[in-house]
Amino acid sequence: MNSLHKIARKGELSIGLVFPIESYQGSVAKMERQELLAKKAEELGFSALWFRDVPFNDLSFGDAGQLYDPWVYMAHIMNQTEKIVLATGSAILTLRHPVHTAKALQSLQVLSNGRIVMGVASGDRPSEYPAFNRKLEDKSELFRDSFFYTKALLGDFPKYQSDFFGHVNGHIDVLPKTPHKTPFLITGHSGQSLNWIAEHGDGWLYYPRNFEILQKSMKRWKTALEEVGAGWKPYMQSLYIDLVEEENASPRPIHLGIKSGVKFLLEFIQQLEEFGVNHVILNLKYGSRPVEEVLEELAERVLPKYKRPS
Repeated sequence: MNSLHKIARKGELSIGLVFPIESYQGSVAKMERQELLAKKAEELGFSALWFRDVPFNDLSFGDAGQLYDPWVYMAHIMNQTEKIVLATGSAILTLRHPVHTAKALQSLQVLSNGRIVMGVASGDRPSEYPAFNRKLEDKSELFRDSFFYTKALLGDFPKYQSDFFGHVNGHIDVLPKTPHKTPFLITGHSGQSLNWIAEHGDGWLYYPRNFEILQKSMKRWKTALEEVGAGWKPYMQSLYIDLVEEENASPRPIHLGIKSGVKFLLEFIQQLEEFGVNHVILNLKYGSRPVEEVLEELAERVLPKYKRPS
């Protein structure tokens, strides 16, 4: 079973968590007991752990992610867990050299025995581009170029001419090699058309939207897949939650998510599944309860319907 199939199947939904697995105020998380919480998440039946790629702490943006370099931190958590899928959410291809991306990715695929899924993006923080001597107006081209160059480097003695990153002529190779195929999920639009995403990506990773917009997005996604002759590919989304103790508490909107009791949350996730969402990435940043309590309640009340075989 490949890593993508562990978390995404047609007509089904699974649930993952994004680091930091904690609630916090402001931009910078405490990153306390994350190893123990990662182990607990695996034991409870969450299907994936997601690692963000945030090069700089931009105070105007308000969230520095899990602080550590995603590749380094993924390797660290990989050594604390056994089977749970490890995914980038998302690697900023425009600001990373494809050779380094391919080298890190292949290394982690081998060392994890094929647990890696690649969410990729063009980045949503314009302030970071000048630090890498990149032009924001080149974002769309940069993403396509890095995407194709990275994928070319995963093959044997690749040949690729990049407009931004250099070239390889078939006389050198990137090691290690792995039999595990890496799925690439495109985040947002990354400066591309939806047909491009449907043709070249292995799935679409999007942001939480109200049900009306979600239905339109799902319809557009299905149409794009049909137009490029791609067949089914998964649709995934993030969701911030604040799960309160009162199980019947009425829902309230929070940034990119909901504050509610478990009864409404379960109904909400069931609705996402009916719309065709295949994986939901829960973000606990705005939580008001101890994280262990929230994970336990999710495992008891929500996960039984959405656990996937490892």
